[in-house]
Amino acid sequence: MTRHLQMAESPSHVRGGARARIEDTLAWVDTHAQGLAAENVPLTEAGGRILARHELASLDLPPFDRAAVDGVAVRAEETVGASTYNPCVLQYIVAPGELTPGGARRINAGEALPGGADAVVRLDYIGSDGVGRATLTEPIVAGSGVERSGSQAARGSTLATAGRRLRPADLALFACAGLERVAVVRRPRVRCLLAEGTAPAGTAHSQSGDSALLRALIERDGGILVEQRTLSRSVAALRHALAPPGVDLIVVAGGTGSGSNDHAARALAEAGEIAIAGVALRHAETTCMGMAAGVPVFLLPGAPAACLLAYEFFAGRALRRRGGQAPGLPFPSRSMTAARKIVSEIGLAELRPVRCRDDRSVEPIPFLAEAGLRALTEADGFVLISEESEGYPQSANLTVYLYNGYGRAQPQ
Repeated sequence: MTRHLQMAESPSHVRGGARARIEDTLAWVDTHAQGLAAENVPLTEAGGRILARHELASLDLPPFDRAAVDGVAVRAEETVGASTYNPCVLQYIVAPGELTPGGARRINAGEALPGGADAVVRLDYIGSDGVGRATLTEPIVAGSGVERSGSQAARGSTLATAGRRLRPADLALFACAGLERVAVVRRPRVRCLLAEGTAPAGTAHSQSGDSALLRALIERDGGILVEQRTLSRSVAALRHALAPPGVDLIVVAGGTGSGSNDHAARALAEAGEIAIAGVALRHAETTCMGMAAGVPVFLLPGAPAACLLAYEFFAGRALRRRGGQAPGLPFPSRSMTAARKIVSEIGLAELRPVRCRDDRSVEPIPFLAEAGLRALTEADGFVLISEESEGYPQSANLTVYLYNGYGRAQPQ
């Protein structure tokens, strides 16, 4: 059943005459974009995937006391009092078995510690008395150079918790624990539909921008783009394209405005239901969303800058949730200061691109709908301004979302 949303006032050109507040829209996304089931994959395919359940150690790691360095295994108590003037002299033992008193044994990193030994001395600290015996001029502490059984993980302990994005070190730990496969959240399958452009033949138009943009965003957020195609703006073509099963999310770019050939909302209403028709997000007010055949559908504006904004706020959140990731914006943030006043319009939330003046302050970049992409490519990050805010005064403390310095050359 479609949720009844509280709407903000809006001009008459927005479909439905009202816009859903951002808070209500995000709540709808979180309700209807549930996480997907798990699938078991080989460790070699699990890098960057989201762990679906807690992974426990089935044995102690390491399973036995072992050398942490290449060196010589010794009894630490026998080195007490060793000095330059009174070196500890030990006889190398080659025969297998327990280390006898007064003995020392060469050992490689990772090898099991011989019985009786409780420390490993690095080769750099081992001398020779000229007749093949090992000499130490400093005492060694018991446990030095040794990796104890279970020191990394005890049997039954948690190796990694559900929801973790698996890194190379996680995969190495799993392999050491004897795992060959791991349960991860299934990657969401996405259908991306581009409403046919209206620009004259042979000229640049937004459709190609949306294609490259959405492909990159979907891949960034862990989705699998199973289909991306351009189709007629007709109601029938759009409605038919929304129907086929086999995907977990559908994104449509274009056809969301109030023009005579903007039929995306009507097509969604006929294929399923519209839950939200218009949002209180500056430059992306005509964004719509709903359900078709049990799958969340996001109708994004066709202008690339507006398409990007709507995706980041809504469709991207849904995709990240479906794939088991944290739903928030996928950018690092830090507290910085406004170098200049940032002005916004009450009643509309806004993503305002900013440029870093230094590592402590930022300044806004003019962001007009017709030149939005250029502003976004020049930005170091952005700030979010709520519907209730008129912006920020100069010197105000801001939460700035940063683009990680992409595209900036490092000093040589």
